[in-house]
Amino acid sequence: MRQVIAFFLSLIVAVSALAPVAAGAASTWSARSEDTADVSADGPVEADTPQALGALQARADGIRQRASSATSDAQLLELDTLSRQAATEADSLMTLSLQPMLARTHAQLDVLGAPPAAGAGGETLAVARQRVALANQQARLDAEIEQAGRIKDGLSNVNAQIARLLHEHLKDQLALRTGSIISADFWRPVVRPDEPDYRRLRAFARQIRAQPGSIWQPHHRLAAAVLLLIAVGCATIGTRVLQRIAASICLRRLPEGRLRRSALAMSTVLIAVGTTIGALQLVGVALASQTALSPSLQSFVNGLFRHTVTCALIAALGEALLCTRHPSWRLPAIADPLARALRPFPPILAGLLLFSGTLEQIDLAVDTSVPLTIFTRGIVALIVALTIGASLMRANRVRTALAAAGESAEARTTLAGLIHAAVSLAVAGTLIALLCGYVSVARFITYEMVWFHLVLCTLYLLTRLSHDACESIFCPAHRSGKAIGQLLGLKDFHLEQIATVLSGLCRSMLIVAAVVALLTGGLGTTPAGLFASIVEVLGGGRLRALNIVPEHLVNAALTCGVGLYLVRSVRGWFDTQLLPKTAMSDGMRASLLTLFANIGYLLVALQTLSVLGVRWHNLAWIVSALSVGIGFGLQEIVKNFISGLILLAERPVKVGDMISLAGIEGDIRRINVRATEIQLADKSTVIVPNSQLIAQNVRNVTMGNTSQGVVTIALTFSLDVDPEQAQDILFNAYADHPSILEHPVPCVVFSQLTADGITLTVTGYVKSPRIAAEIKSQLLFTLLKCLRAANISLSNPRALVVQGTRAGDFFSLDGNRRKPPQRAA
Repeated sequence: MRQVIAFFLSLIVAVSALAPVAAGAASTWSARSEDTADVSADGPVEADTPQALGALQARADGIRQRASSATSDAQLLELDTLSRQAATEADSLMTLSLQPMLARTHAQLDVLGAPPAAGAGGETLAVARQRVALANQQARLDAEIEQAGRIKDGLSNVNAQIARLLHEHLKDQLALRTGSIISADFWRPVVRPDEPDYRRLRAFARQIRAQPGSIWQPHHRLAAAVLLLIAVGCATIGTRVLQRIAASICLRRLPEGRLRRSALAMSTVLIAVGTTIGALQLVGVALASQTALSPSLQSFVNGLFRHTVTCALIAALGEALLCTRHPSWRLPAIADPLARALRPFPPILAGLLLFSGTLEQIDLAVDTSVPLTIFTRGIVALIVALTIGASLMRANRVRTALAAAGESAEARTTLAGLIHAAVSLAVAGTLIALLCGYVSVARFITYEMVWFHLVLCTLYLLTRLSHDACESIFCPAHRSGKAIGQLLGLKDFHLEQIATVLSGLCRSMLIVAAVVALLTGGLGTTPAGLFASIVEVLGGGRLRALNIVPEHLVNAALTCGVGLYLVRSVRGWFDTQLLPKTAMSDGMRASLLTLFANIGYLLVALQTLSVLGVRWHNLAWIVSALSVGIGFGLQEIVKNFISGLILLAERPVKVGDMISLAGIEGDIRRINVRATEIQLADKSTVIVPNSQLIAQNVRNVTMGNTSQGVVTIALTFSLDVDPEQAQDILFNAYADHPSILEHPVPCVVFSQLTADGITLTVTGYVKSPRIAAEIKSQLLFTLLKCLRAANISLSNPRALVVQGTRAGDFFSLDGNRRKPPQRAA
């Protein structure tokens, strides 16, 4: 019942919303107001007459002349509508008439063929005349198409100029300080309305009342009643029926999983918005065959149509995301009591925005005085701010109650907390601005809050739908995934990688689109425009004299923040979703993540400088100074930075490798831009500059053979020991140890025979070089026990006294003569 009342309310104020759309197909634009006769009195031109382009050129010149002298938003919006209509007619004239005629002329010339060469026999006089006539017609059509293109481009430039004028006008209004909402000046337009405003409003009300009455003519009353009833049924009963059908299809046709929930939420939004547009189209058809709208009424209903669709989208998003009827199908992770508490606010907010949009469109269409416009904006900002504030307070009460009961209201994240805090500050800022007299600033903040929520909710819904769709389509357990795998010969992990990559691409494109939508503004000006307007009041002229542009500062801050968030988000997506589904090692994954983060941060820095207005051709002196600094004090830093890039690209060592460098042996834990972190066996960390890893000899233990380590022990026995018995003991000790691999087989080598004894070397392999030292220690203990049990001793060389030496000389076993130190006298 609430939806029926809301639709009838919107139908009353938007009953003429789409009359121009349908009237363009069923009637002409012959009825124009007297104040625009110099621009559009000619109406649509005939496409088959040469006068058509002249009439369009005259209308374009008139629009351009009036735009240069317009002083109000109503006049600019009216001229914008007229210029768009003229541009559409020029495009239709060019594409639907001139270009087909040119194509037919080309075809006729092709039929005639090329003119005969001189001396090759002439052609008949009739054919020659026809060829000349077709060539002249072709030249004339080319010139007319070129002229139509120039007219269209000129009108596009006029639209861009009008948009800039509107933007500048809005910035000026934001900087304007008026009376506070608690002052008498603010309420004076209601208590004592101005006579001109009163007359204009009464005239506009008569136009609105006269327009619906035209459909109740005796010859058109039945058809109009049927169309209006169908429109009402489409917006009420049709919406519910279609949503139930969509829920049934999602439940029975889609595969099990999260895709059902996201598809149901999206279908709810699309059906609600689609039925609203369809209902308005039917109302427009009902009004189309009668009286055409005046320019002021036309601009009013066009703006109201956009507001109606936007409000329908807000209500539909609230219903789809809260989903109080089926809590188990709810997409956001919020508790059911919190969802039920927030359920009334989206339709209430949509209704208030429709009401506020209607008031502002009336102000623009009637061109009311500044006090009445300020009053309207103040009331709108106050109502919307109080509504959003009430929803925040109610949500906080529910969260407090759930927390007291030991339950969680929602899955809290840093981003969600920042959004909640920003909205709370925006509501407080709106109320403060209204009390201080900055009504236009308050109106801007409220509209931007709604726009931000609209974009973010749409982004959330689309990202969830794209992710769930990719996961379901390429899931190896579903029929679609099996069919794709069999068709393309892909394995299961290939399908998972494809799904992850496609999901990431869709998410990235949606985030970029959302950022563009947020920064360019939707229901008001941009945040940079607001900041520039405020700074202009506080001394923006002095800042501009120092070549400091406030808009550039805000845009640079937003670009830097958004860029850093995107780099971190994409890096986290690589780390947690894409790379784990590949066959890359941990070291390679860490290297790729580091390389991506460095490149991403560099691009963000360059883009931020570009937004600030920095031009690289103006930085020659900075580059010169840097070259001198690099030559003296920064050469080591630059050398290490370049070495770090080489390490990440060439990968002679990577994260996770076990290396030995200048007596330092350990595992690489991180490769930074300047230095590399090496963790030693005692868990301490050594910071090694990257240039040393490039310029010095580095032993990479795990590079050639990442899965095996070598345990080698060399023992020297006396000459009276049986070497075969010693060989068996060594081999059995290695073979019986559980950590020694069976392949390759351990081997014992008779490596040396000297006067001191025989040397046997035993070698075995373990699964990792990092455990080689521990296994070697265990084997030494085992071998010592086995040799003692077999009564086999190691060689014990002794010092030898050689004849012919002098007293005081000492000979070691290696035969080198050394003199003892002399005593002091």
